[in-house]
Amino acid sequence: MELRSTAFDDRAPVPERHARGGGNVSPPLDWSRPPPGTRALALLCEDPDAPGGTFLHWLVTDIDPTSAGTAAGELPDGGSAHPNGFGDRGWDGPQPPPGDPAHRYEFRLYALPADVTLPDDVSAAEARRVLDARGLASGTLTGTYQR
Repeated sequence: MELRSTAFDDRAPVPERHARGGGNVSPPLDWSRPPPGTRALALLCEDPDAPGGTFLHWLVTDIDPTSAGTAAGELPDGGSAHPNGFGDRGWDGPQPPPGDPAHRYEFRLYALPADVTLPDDVSAAEARRVLDARGLASGTLTGTYQR
């Protein structure tokens, strides 16, 4: 599956508008059609460069498998937002420590054969483990951000 954004290219900087200290608006995303047998999509965004270990910025499950993307600042169609590493439900953008080298923000879209149930306190690593194990296909988009 392909995952893209009109806000930034793969491996390019995420605009300030999408950072937690900027507008904190989730980026627009578009994706290709999932494979046959897909009953739900899930979206994960994490920072593997965070000082305390991989940090969860966004986790959305139960996304309508017929959707082709989501607009900036919107929850994907049918999606259920989970709490992120800041304790907020939904998107919270990049906020690496000032002076750190650029962090990577990895967006992953998963095609799933059924809805997946994850606890509210799920870590980025556990969510990724479950989604990797159950996914029929996935697509990745990586942005960078530095303060």
